[in-house]
Amino acid sequence: MDNDCTLDLRAFPEELNIMLAFMRTGADPQAQQSDKPSLPNIDWNQFLALVRHHRVYPQLYATMKTSELIPADVLQVLHRDFVQNTFQMLRLSGEMERVCRTLQENGVLPLVLKGPVLAQDLYGDLSLRTSKDLDILIPMADVETVENMLLQLGYNSDKSVPRVFNWKWKVHHISFTHPQTRIQLEIHWRLNSDMGKEPPFEELWKRRRRSPLSKHDVFLLGSEDLFMYLVSHGARHGWFRLRWLADIDRMARRNLNWGMLIPLMRRYHCLHLGGQALTLASGLFRTPIPHEAGPMLLGAHQRELAQRALYFIRDMVSFAPGSKELDRTYKRYLFALKTKWQKSVYLISQLYPSFRDTEALPLPKSLHFLYFPLRPFVWLWRQVRQGA
Repeated sequence: MDNDCTLDLRAFPEELNIMLAFMRTGADPQAQQSDKPSLPNIDWNQFLALVRHHRVYPQLYATMKTSELIPADVLQVLHRDFVQNTFQMLRLSGEMERVCRTLQENGVLPLVLKGPVLAQDLYGDLSLRTSKDLDILIPMADVETVENMLLQLGYNSDKSVPRVFNWKWKVHHISFTHPQTRIQLEIHWRLNSDMGKEPPFEELWKRRRRSPLSKHDVFLLGSEDLFMYLVSHGARHGWFRLRWLADIDRMARRNLNWGMLIPLMRRYHCLHLGGQALTLASGLFRTPIPHEAGPMLLGAHQRELAQRALYFIRDMVSFAPGSKELDRTYKRYLFALKTKWQKSVYLISQLYPSFRDTEALPLPKSLHFLYFPLRPFVWLWRQVRQGA
């Protein structure tokens, strides 16, 4: 394609460049000899820290285990992580089947978003991708029903969200943890948290696919819906884990129906996010971009968004509370991701009270209507208190 997907990678540490070079070789076994990495004097401890941060040790171990250039102790660490991840994915796979079967037996339609089914779908082997939890999408009307079922299955809710106002509008999932198995599970009723437009559940269910990973019926998103979801999810998190871009690389190499995907992403205001993802994948993984994907790359905004995301990829960022500079940078980045229409919706939504207002200024339920006129003042008070 003629579209410019080059990125300024000069600030990348050598350990990250080496990691990317091995990942390119793993993604494309037919890569030219010039693509194979050469190893300068690198800090192998820093290399392992990057591999673990980006959660790509399964793919890297599969690629590096036959290389004579890798120190034996480094391969030993990668092998240990690979084995532990394999057991984790097997545990998640068994629990995924149990939960999905329970939901279906009680009349709830579940769609598994990531986890073991995504590993099997993209890599052909559940051991070649990491996952810390299970993410399951359900119809919004079934949230309370599913919550009760999970409690009966032994799960505990991780955080109690006050059920005030139209809380499902501002929250898109609730999380649970099983106290014995320590398996974490997130129940989603929307794909994204930004309150933007997205396909209704019924539409996603019609395009679902059955996963071959389980004997029981376990369903995942259709290929085009999955690409759109992974793009939106990765963009929202600044692509700070290369695992997500590795997924995009795998998907772009498949026979996606671009003729369906382009209008779909344009309809839901995320075509530019597809351009950001493909620009990053091409620049970092040398992902071949089909000519049919060209409309995603039109304009300079996509490349600008890709360049901004390199900050989060390069520096092993952690979004834990504490860094005000990172917090400001991330908020500006999130706002830049939005289209003009999405920015308008976002700004209007800030006038609507949330459960955080009830925590900052508790009022009896009979006076909840006061949160609407008080919203600007409560919001300002929260910002001042948070800054302090």
